[in-house]
Amino acid sequence: MPMIREVTVLGAGQMGSGIAQTFAQHGYMVGLYDIESAAVTRGLAGIEESLSRFVRKGSLSEEDKSQILQRIHPSTDLNIATRSQLVIEAVPEKIALKTAILKQLDDRCSQNTIFATNTSSISITAIASATRRPEQVIGMHFMNPVPIMPLVEIIRGLATSVDTFEQIQFVTQQLGKTGVEVQDAPGFVSNRILMPMINEAIYTVYEGVAAPEAVDQVMKLGMHHPMGPLTLADFIGLDTCLAIMETLHQGFGDSKYRPCPLLRKYVSAGWLGRKTGRGFFEYDE
Repeated sequence: MPMIREVTVLGAGQMGSGIAQTFAQHGYMVGLYDIESAAVTRGLAGIEESLSRFVRKGSLSEEDKSQILQRIHPSTDLNIATRSQLVIEAVPEKIALKTAILKQLDDRCSQNTIFATNTSSISITAIASATRRPEQVIGMHFMNPVPIMPLVEIIRGLATSVDTFEQIQFVTQQLGKTGVEVQDAPGFVSNRILMPMINEAIYTVYEGVAAPEAVDQVMKLGMHHPMGPLTLADFIGLDTCLAIMETLHQGFGDSKYRPCPLLRKYVSAGWLGRKTGRGFFEYDE
């Protein structure tokens, strides 16, 4: 397979823009695609602000920042992916959306192009089966915020080839990340452990055991967590938390993964956390 030099990221949201920034920071040419121009504009603004924070901290120069931004090419045209050796989808956590966009790229991309998915819980095997290249589909689950967090879960689907795995493992190292191989199971390792903890924290609020501030304080001061579970849920996005819990519940068929009704209520209300200004806590714009 050809060496990976150009990458296209599908989805310019928080995760997609973070992935694009990280690749550009490490010398890759990056296409950043979203179906809406406003989303691409927001994604680029987020990348610029993130790089500016590195500049203010002294870990990046203004010249470095300028060069990194020049390596990112925004687009609302899916054909931007045709030159890439690696395409990473970071669209919302719905299998129908993920498979639909990868199906479109099957005909447009080289037969050697690797399709990686940043899904946080959905079966890699199921996503791969919707393409004509299941041996070149792999999970590449980045942690948020992507430019800072050192972990990438690398998940092989049933048909993922050794060559594909080794290429993604190498690219992950080039990004300065630690790639950890895990098996294709609902939630993989990270969210199979993290999300039930967050869900249980929500249950303690739902059942009146403690207020959100108290729950987070207990976990920060008592368990030495850097961030309370409810603050973390707001940071991730309550809609994403709900989608992952539903995947776990459906995948395992075990009632211990049942999403808390309060989580469903907040999502229905549009209280999704930081990105909407309100979740378990309120945030300024």
